Amino acid sequence: MLKVIIADDEERVCRLIHMLIDWQALNMELAGTASNGLEALELVRTCHPDILITDIRMPGCHGLELIERAKQEQPQLEIVIISGYAHFEYAQSAIRHGVGDYLLKPIDKTELMQTMRKLADRCRSRRKLGSEVEDLRRSSREDKQQLQGRLMQDLLARRLERPTAEKLWDEYRFRVPQGEYVQIALLKMDYDAQRFSEASLSIIEEKAEKAFQAELGPLCTQMLFAQSGSETGALLCYVPEQQKAVRKRLRSCLNQMSAQCALFGNVAFSMAVSPVVMRAEDLVRACGEVRLTVLERLTEGTGKLLEGLPPPSGIDREGALGACRALAQMSVEELNAQAALEAVSGICEAVARTPHVRGSEIMQLVLDAGGLFLQRADVKDGEQQAEAFAAQCERLSCAEQLYGALQALLETQIQQILERQRSGATRPIRVARQYVQQHYHEPITLEQVCEATGFSVSYFSALFKKETGEGFVKYLTRVRISHAKELLQQTNLPVAEICARVGYNDIKHFTQMFKKETNLSPAQYRKLYG
Repeated sequence: MLKVIIADDEERVCRLIHMLIDWQALNMELAGTASNGLEALELVRTCHPDILITDIRMPGCHGLELIERAKQEQPQLEIVIISGYAHFEYAQSAIRHGVGDYLLKPIDKTELMQTMRKLADRCRSRRKLGSEVEDLRRSSREDKQQLQGRLMQDLLARRLERPTAEKLWDEYRFRVPQGEYVQIALLKMDYDAQRFSEASLSIIEEKAEKAFQAELGPLCTQMLFAQSGSETGALLCYVPEQQKAVRKRLRSCLNQMSAQCALFGNVAFSMAVSPVVMRAEDLVRACGEVRLTVLERLTEGTGKLLEGLPPPSGIDREGALGACRALAQMSVEELNAQAALEAVSGICEAVARTPHVRGSEIMQLVLDAGGLFLQRADVKDGEQQAEAFAAQCERLSCAEQLYGALQALLETQIQQILERQRSGATRPIRVARQYVQQHYHEPITLEQVCEATGFSVSYFSALFKKETGEGFVKYLTRVRISHAKELLQQTNLPVAEICARVGYNDIKHFTQMFKKETNLSPAQYRKLYG
C-alpha cells in the first residue's frame, strides 16, 4: 500500500483532499498531515511516504524549500503542488525542482484522482509490483502502444513515405478503421527556449495529452500521440457523425492549454487540423498539410484553431531572394551592416505588397534568406547554423519575430567576420576566398592563389587547412558546386553550360564532383529543387 502525506496550513484543505481521494480504489493510505513545512519535512523523514501533496506557500518552511529538502531526503518521492493563480511564479520554480504535477485551486476531484493514479503508477513501476502474468500483459499492451506511438512520431518527423494499409499494420500495428474519418491535430507551442526549462516542457506535454484524452477519448475509436519539441501531434479516428463534436472538443483542448500559459511564462499555443482522410495512403498528405496550416499563425495570430490551407499568394519569391542574394554578397564582401538590414527590409516589403500571403511562404522566405547569407558568409559550420536558425524560427509566433531573428543572424555573422579579420593570420585566407569568389569560373590553380596572397604553396596550404578545416581544392570545389546548385535551381540553362560557367571543362568530371558533394546528379538535383 502506498503512503501519502498532505501538507497545508489550512486544516480544512487537508480534510477536503482527504475526502476527495478514493483511498481504497488507489490502494493508498494517509500516513499523516502537516500544517507547516517543518512538520511535513519531519513526516517525510519518519514515515518515508511515496507521495507528498503540499501547498506551494506555507509557514515554517517555504514550499519551495520543503520540496528541495524533501527530495534530498527521499529522491524518489513524488510531489504534487497545490497552487492558486496568484502563486504562479512559485509554481514555476517548483516545477523546475522536479515536482510530479500541479493542481489549481479550487481542487477538482476528477483531476485529483487522475493525478494520484498517475503518480501511483509511477511508484509501483519503480517498486516492480504486480504479478508475472500482469507484467506480461502490460508488456504486450505497451509494445503495441509503443509501435503505434512511433507511427505518429514518424509522421511528424517526415520519416514515413508512401504508407499502405499493409505497411501500417506490419510496422506499426495500426489499421485505419473502415468507414471512419481519420484526422491529424497539431498543437503548437511558441516559446523562448533560453527562458524555458525542460521540466516545464515535460509537464506541458503531459497536460496536452491529458486534455486530448479527456476531451476526445469519449468520441474517438482510436487516438495516437507523439511529442516532438514544441509540437504535440494527435491522430484521431472517429465515425463521421462525430465530426462537429470533435471540432468543438479540439477547440476546448486549445482553450484549456491557452488558459494555463501564465503558469509557464512567455508561451503561446495554436492548433491546426488536417482535412479528414479515410485511407492509409493519405496520411502523409494530411500530416504535410497540417504542418503548413499551423504556420498560418504567423499571419492569423496565436491562440486560434486553424483549418484549411489558403491558396498560394503568388508572392515573387525569386525576385525577393534575388535582391537578397545581391545584398548578402555586398554585406559580406564590404562588411556592410546596412546592406544586411536592406536585405531584411526587402523580404518585409515583398511580403507587405503581396495580398493574402501564407504563413508558410513567409517562413520559407526567411529560412532561404538566412541560408543565402550563411552561404555567402562562407561559414565553416554553415549547415549546423542553418539548422539552429530553422529551429529558432519554428518557435516564433509572428512574422515580425521572424524578421527580427533574420536580422540578428545577419548582424551576428558580420560581427564574427569582423572579429576574424582582426587576426592577421586569417588575412591570406580571406584574400584567397575573395579570389576564389571572383574567379571560380576560371581554371584556378593553387599557384595563382598563392601568388595573389604572397605566400609559398606549402605554407599557404598548411595555413588554409588549419584555418578552414579543409584543403584548398575541396574549398574551391564546394564554391563551384554551390554556384552550380543555384544555376540549376534558378535557370533552365543546359547542364553543359552550367558546367562551363562554374569553371569545369569536362562535363563528366563536373557530374562526378557534383554527385560527390550532393549525392545527386545535376539532373536529379534540378528535378528535386528546380
